Amino acid sequence: MDKPIMAKATAVWLVDNTTLTFKQIADFCGMHELEVQGIADGDVAAGVKGFDPVANNQLTAEDITRGEADPAYKLKLKFNPAAQGEEKRRGPRYTPLSKRQDRPNAILWLVKFHPELSDGQISKLVGTTKPTIQSIRDRTHWNIQQMQPIDPVALGLCKQVELDAAVQKAARKDVSTGAAISDEERRKLLSTEQSLGAEAEPKMPTAISGLETFSLSGNDDEKDKEETDLPDADSLFNLPDDETESDRDD
Repeated sequence: MDKPIMAKATAVWLVDNTTLTFKQIADFCGMHELEVQGIADGDVAAGVKGFDPVANNQLTAEDITRGEADPAYKLKLKFNPAAQGEEKRRGPRYTPLSKRQDRPNAILWLVKFHPELSDGQISKLVGTTKPTIQSIRDRTHWNIQQMQPIDPVALGLCKQVELDAAVQKAARKDVSTGAAISDEERRKLLSTEQSLGAEAEPKMPTAISGLETFSLSGNDDEKDKEETDLPDADSLFNLPDDETESDRDD
C-alpha cells in the first residue's frame, strides 16, 4: 500500500490544515502538483470533505511538522499493521456486461484451436468458470448449437500477449511431461510472430500424389512385351482373297 486511502480527500485536508507545499502533498497522495493547486484554488474536488490522515493512522503529526519546516522533505505513509496481509481477491477476470455474451464463442475457439490449454488457463483468459468450459468441451452447453468459435483477442476479452504466454506455458508443460506433439499441434503452440515468420511446409498435391511410385514400379521390358503381343491391324481388317470371278457368277 504505497498511497493513502481516499487520496483526493486526504489532499483536501492537507491543503486546508497544513502549510505543506503542493509538491509534497502531490507526492504523498499520488497526484499531480497542478491538481493539488486546483484543489487550493477551488477548481478541483469542490464539495469533497477532507479526510484526516493523522486521525486515520496514515500520517503522524511529527511528519507533517517536519515537512512544513523542510520543503524538500517527503512525507512517509505510516505503517499500518491492519492493512497487512490483505491480498488481492483471486478469481475469474472481470468481464464487462457488454462482452459477457461473447465469452462462450471465445471459449469454443480456445477449446477448438488450442486444446492444450487447461480449464484454469482459459478461465483466466476470458473470465469464466470451469463448469462452463467443461460443458462446452462436452458439447452439453445449452446454447452449443448457436455458438461459433471467435478469437477472444478479436472480441477484446484478452490480449494477444496473454494468449501467447498461456500457449507457451502449455507447450512447456507438455514437453516436461513427455507428451507426444504432432507437427500441426506444434505449429499451433507457436506465438503469432513465430507463426507468421515460419516457412510453409511443401506439400504434394493429391492429384499427382503416387505417380512417381507408379512410374518406378513398372518394367520397361514387360511393357515392350505387351506391345509385341498385340495383334497387327492388317490381320484384323484384311479379308482373305479366296473368292474368284467364277464363284461370284454362281
